[in-house]
Amino acid sequence: MKKLLIALPIIALAACAEPAPEPAPVETATPEPTPSAPAPDQALFSELYAAACPDNEAVNESICQRAMGADTASCEFSLGDDEYLRNDATLELDETGEAWVLADAEAVCTQ
Repeated sequence: MKKLLIALPIIALAACAEPAPEPAPVETATPEPTPSAPAPDQALFSELYAAACPDNEAVNESICQRAMGADTASCEFSLGDDEYLRNDATLELDETGEAWVLADAEAVCTQ
């Protein structure tokens, strides 16, 4: 019974207490979308190589790999009738971030 008598004033005070104010809405910054070119494939690499090195043989096969979020892609390729990927090149995004260009085309063309 004593416990009940002690608890009554506490319950009465709790009932009279004002509710806690609602937290203010927090504005979250959303990152602006960055333009990104699609992953380079064999057709794109062949086109870029042919434009940069018109006197060389055509690309037979190519494989390009890009790390997530990277501005460059590493490519291995073969020319003419060669079936082995003996050559390598780097593609990089242009200033707009929407297209690929062959990095150091002069060095790639002399391989």
